[in-house]
Amino acid sequence: METSAARKTNVPEFSTAYYLLEGLKETGIDYLFCNFGTDHAPIIDEMAHRKKLGEPMPNVVRCPHENTAAHMAAGYALVTGRGQGVLVHVDVGTANTANGMHNIFRSRLPVLLMAGKAPYTVNNELVGSRDTYVHFIQEPFDQASLVRPYLKWEWTLPSGVVVKEALRRAASIMQSEPRGPVYLMMQRETLTQNWSADDIRSYSGEAYAATSRGGGDPKLAEAIADRLVTAEHPILITGYAGRHAHSARAIDALAQFAGIAVYEAHATNNISHNSPCFVGFSAANAVPKADVGLLVDVDVPWFPNVTQARANSFWAHIDIDTLKPGSPMWSFPGNIRMQGDSGRILEQVLEVLKVKATPKFKDAVAARMARIKAMRDERHAHCVKLAADKGRPGAINPHYVTAELAKLLDDEDIIFNEGITNAAAVFLQIPRPVPNTLIVAGGGGLGWSSGMALGAKLAAPDRLMVQISGDGGFYFGNPTSAFAIAQQYKLPYLSIVLDNTGWNAVKQSTLRVYPEGEAKTANSFESELAANVHFSKVGEAFGAYAEELTDPAEVPAALARCIQEVRGGRAALLHVRVTKL
Repeated sequence: METSAARKTNVPEFSTAYYLLEGLKETGIDYLFCNFGTDHAPIIDEMAHRKKLGEPMPNVVRCPHENTAAHMAAGYALVTGRGQGVLVHVDVGTANTANGMHNIFRSRLPVLLMAGKAPYTVNNELVGSRDTYVHFIQEPFDQASLVRPYLKWEWTLPSGVVVKEALRRAASIMQSEPRGPVYLMMQRETLTQNWSADDIRSYSGEAYAATSRGGGDPKLAEAIADRLVTAEHPILITGYAGRHAHSARAIDALAQFAGIAVYEAHATNNISHNSPCFVGFSAANAVPKADVGLLVDVDVPWFPNVTQARANSFWAHIDIDTLKPGSPMWSFPGNIRMQGDSGRILEQVLEVLKVKATPKFKDAVAARMARIKAMRDERHAHCVKLAADKGRPGAINPHYVTAELAKLLDDEDIIFNEGITNAAAVFLQIPRPVPNTLIVAGGGGLGWSSGMALGAKLAAPDRLMVQISGDGGFYFGNPTSAFAIAQQYKLPYLSIVLDNTGWNAVKQSTLRVYPEGEAKTANSFESELAANVHFSKVGEAFGAYAEELTDPAEVPAALARCIQEVRGGRAALLHVRVTKL
């Protein structure tokens, strides 16, 4: 019988890097979105080694920029629910993912970020010692600080003997609700260490599972039901409940039974907009009137500087993340806070409410449903009116463009809405019947939509992925990186650039703070960008189909041509010159 001491004297068989790749596959990492550097030499060598031996390892997607890599992992996790790996180069690669980690953390998506660290030996004391200029300058005192605000967990691998244990720990944490990114750093010398197979333990997902959240305290569910029984103006505000289909269904079921108007505020993952109770995206006018409000999986239900809740109103906050510990200040009301699976908690409330429902309650619900229908009809008429104006040559109306796009989409197609100041046109004109098919990053970092569209396409190759961005977001998204990946890995997606020749968000922010200020008087907002730009050439450089659209009369045909190309297997870019900022 082998003893621990005997195992430690076995002849080393493989390197830490070899077991790293094996461990990644064991923990469910199917893809590594990589931007390689000098720190990855042991990993690259073992990739070739494992291929030679015919042994499994994650598929590699080589990304020309780390921002694309991070957001591709996010897009894959969005569709599958399973976090994947992002492998980048020491501190500089980590820095280039910070924008992505911010968005991923705020979007509650699981991603395993990995990076090397500069070798710590200088004189060939160990295999992998420093051998190039950058090894001496890419060693900050605190590499993880570059992304720490956006992490659930971080660690530097101290020894290859625990590599699989570290990976399982990382996977368990990133997959546990609320999900989020984790970070593992590995020095080159550690990756080159050799170990016997007997020394490296495996850790199964069954024995080391991620934690899940269930329902809430039945007494609190009953207290919420009691409030809904007597409510006169109940509302429900959500933002990301649509990421889980059962939560979206539970919202609809409770809302219809209790006659609750439902709003999506600053939505990141949509619920079904076909619900008879869905009335729009801003609850600003409803909050002051509401006597009972439900905040369900939402980060910013309204802006307190312009909207105040009614005095003595009752608010229940039902969320996977009720206290928002990632935000130093978060001060929305919650007379009851129930942290857990929002779908299950709402089911609990509905179960109690069905028992407590009285004839008077049912009559009140019928009256509210009639009012809600009138609100939906009015909202629809408003959207139609906005889209009726096609604009003029060189200044096409974004509402018209997005309304025409909606006619060409299937229910399961996914729209990544990075329109920023034109995002409202997307929300209003492209109602989505299926949850989690209209996506906005939970964070504020621009340049996410192309990478997420690519990652989602990798996860769901039969669905159409549509990126809608402004010209500002298009710059941030490293479009050459995105279109290069689309070409190399055959991941066609549609990119629509709503070009208003500047940063309208900057202009509007200045006007909100100084509505009659010097910037307005001078009409100088430091927001104009290059006007005579032909973004279509970027797509064409990487084999994409591309058009520049300036005439409103050509909108339907141009959209149809682009979508036909994408469904046929070729990426497409439509540069639309919309109303100027």
